Amino acid sequence: MIETDAVVIGAGPVGLFQAFQLGLQGIGAHLIDALPQAGGQCVTLYGDKPIYDIAGIPVCTGRELIDRLLAQLAPFKPHWHLNTLVAALAPQPDARLLLETDAGARLLARSVFIAAGVGAFVPRTLKMAGMERFVGTQLFYQVLPAGMDVAGRQVIVHGGDEGAVACAVELAEQGRAARVSLLYRRDLFQAPEALLQRLQQLRAAGRIAVEVGQITGIASSGMPQCSTLRALQVVDAQGASHALPVDVLVAVLGISPRLGPLTDWGMAMARKQLQVDTEAFRTSVPGIYAVGDINTYPGKRRLILCGFHEATLAAFAAAEALKGDKVALQYTTTSAHLHRLLGVAPASGATGP
Repeated sequence: MIETDAVVIGAGPVGLFQAFQLGLQGIGAHLIDALPQAGGQCVTLYGDKPIYDIAGIPVCTGRELIDRLLAQLAPFKPHWHLNTLVAALAPQPDARLLLETDAGARLLARSVFIAAGVGAFVPRTLKMAGMERFVGTQLFYQVLPAGMDVAGRQVIVHGGDEGAVACAVELAEQGRAARVSLLYRRDLFQAPEALLQRLQQLRAAGRIAVEVGQITGIASSGMPQCSTLRALQVVDAQGASHALPVDVLVAVLGISPRLGPLTDWGMAMARKQLQVDTEAFRTSVPGIYAVGDINTYPGKRRLILCGFHEATLAAFAAAEALKGDKVALQYTTTSAHLHRLLGVAPASGATGP
């Protein structure tokens, strides 16, 4: 059991800023996200596209914005639970909230902040009978586990976007796998030009094999409960079927949002969004706040900068609820207390907000 003052569900831009604002209030947070890295849809869906409406930043990409937010949050050293879904959330008799994750963690929190955007982004899975039994051993979605050794193994990366190309290129450059194949339904990939050029170089050098076709079946050996994936049955553009030997399959098929069990947590909702007040962005369940695209209220605008505003007010409200007293407004320009929390020296000559 992990006991904490705050849990933030969602590590997109609003979730990261929520954890930062909590840090300014002296509240440490655990951050949970379904993706294997911070950033949410900001990185996954438009990581390289320009954003023009972040205050004080004329233009930045989604990925650059997340990098800046992570650097801003770093002094508060949040606890990370990535590649993790919240499976259950239940109020407790002492007014705390018990969260259980699909990774088996149990967190007992005094406050919970839902910054899940349009839902938890989860990998699209292969719809193939019998494939699910290889998940976590030979089949992986989006990325390989950190530190996994593929030395001497036949690895197939399945997908056609930037993530799939980058995964195949990285594996080929490592040079440990016996064979790296990139499997897609056509020989046309969506990725930055520099990455596509590197793919072509590795193909020309025989370090990546591009296989064109669609998976129609699998071949395995052993008993069902402990079987081993041996090959993929693939049909090419001409309708011919052949087998591709495989030891490790990485399916990079994109992601899709899913509300999941959030709808079972007893909070008032309207059109798949959580209803909140505009004083503190509290939901109908005490101790649970909702910020960003997941919430709704009169006049709501689904913009990142609006989510930042919501996160700030939610952090102040939570701090007052946790401390049982009014929280004085302090400015990062002049507050020695905030400077200590941030680990920075005060600005020379600072006299006001």
